Amino acid sequence: MTLTVDGHRVVPLTPQTWDLFAGMASHSGLFGGCWCVHFHCLPDPPERAAVGNPAFKRMLVEDGVAHAALVLDGDEAVAWAEYGTVAELPNIQHRKQWEAETAVPPDYRITCVQVRKDHRRRGLAEVAVRGAVALVAEAGGGRVESYPHDLPPGKKMSSSFLYNATRTMYERVGFTYVRPKGQGNCVMELQVDPA
Repeated sequence: MTLTVDGHRVVPLTPQTWDLFAGMASHSGLFGGCWCVHFHCLPDPPERAAVGNPAFKRMLVEDGVAHAALVLDGDEAVAWAEYGTVAELPNIQHRKQWEAETAVPPDYRITCVQVRKDHRRRGLAEVAVRGAVALVAEAGGGRVESYPHDLPPGKKMSSSFLYNATRTMYERVGFTYVRPKGQGNCVMELQVDPA
């Protein structure tokens, strides 16, 4: 399946598109080589340490429990947004606070947005999030949460630290603010209709 989002091709992360994701992860390191396994690990399974992050992530993709929208530039992935159910992505920042303040968990959550360094400042984080929302719609829709950075007006932060983009970007996508989470982050949500 290929979607067009804001003029960009977006594909889901699957065993067939693994090489696209692996190329991006190898190129940018995804936060120092994490390969975005952190949010899957609660508790941290021993097989992750035994096989390493790349092989562990591939196992999750092959098992159908790791999802993402991959934004393509030509034949390369240059941005992505990781999403999944709470069971698939249990390990979020400020998790204990979130659990204490959440009455009904969302159907999906977006936990990480990454844009390759040489493609930043082009709006691709927003394209990736819109792609994830479109893939949730294709899967039947539901309530989607995310936990972006909530920067005060005028405050700048290096894009390399914005692992889940910003509140203002999510507002442009249509998410609404729910509450603060931890220091400098917030909970936002969007009800996604089935496609």
